Amino acid sequence: MDYESERKIMVAEQLIVRGIKDRRVLDAMGKVPRHLFVEEALRSRAYGDYPLPIGEKQTISQPYMVALMTESLELKGNEKVLEIGTGSGYQSAVLAELCDKVYSVERIKSLAVRARKQLDLLGYMNVAIKIFDGTYGWLEYAPYDAIIVTAGAPDIPKIIVDQLSVGGRMVIPIGDEFSQTLVKVEKKRDRITTTNICGCVFVKLVGNHGWKE
Repeated sequence: MDYESERKIMVAEQLIVRGIKDRRVLDAMGKVPRHLFVEEALRSRAYGDYPLPIGEKQTISQPYMVALMTESLELKGNEKVLEIGTGSGYQSAVLAELCDKVYSVERIKSLAVRARKQLDLLGYMNVAIKIFDGTYGWLEYAPYDAIIVTAGAPDIPKIIVDQLSVGGRMVIPIGDEFSQTLVKVEKKRDRITTTNICGCVFVKLVGNHGWKE
């Protein structure tokens, strides 16, 4: 397959037509080889308009959702970003194209190891991965300019909001285990604001400050 052409079609037909405008996000989505973050048997479907399984009952998100969440973070290039849920490592790679440093937490060791290997092969050395309960965040390197949570939570975990810098943005799916609303959280000096972006469906955010197994 001509994966480069597939990426161009994905950007044009799935992202731009749906309103993704940030040129840096579009360029990153057009560059990162999504097919290398799925199993070989699924590579022909890697640029389709849907999520795909990556094992361990987890998924790689639909390209549009990756772009929408990333654009909502409003990254300029010098940020420190926390990612909750490394998964395949694809979202990590997209973020790595757009910010200074990505700190990603994954509770499932096999996924973290596979993601680390693929990110290393592609040269994304500005991504650090920790195997841990992601609902705790990664306090050691807080505060973060932006936080992205790639699994659905029952509510917004205060312990993660506390790791967001003043002026920072977080995107997180909030709802029940079957459907959620993608929410943008902004931390002002004197308050926290939330904005609903759209409906979505993610796997559950499992952990002490999320869903129990």
